[in-house]
Amino acid sequence: MSLQEELRQVEEDLERLRSEVAEMRRQVGELGPTDPVERSMMINQADEQEILVNELDARREDLLKRIGKE
Repeated sequence: MSLQEELRQVEEDLERLRSEVAEMRRQVGELGPTDPVERSMMINQADEQEILVNELDARREDLLKRIGKE
């Protein structure tokens, strides 16, 4: 896979994950009074997705630097 193709894939993944995180956070906000364990699990899941977003963002930056050096 070329660097350009990898960058395109990372950007697609970032867009998808950011959308999923936003949707999870929206759902948590709409739950109202609910089981605290369920709410906590959803928040933890969103936090884990945000960690992945940060890792992909760092990968994207690395790819952009590498492409710039070519």
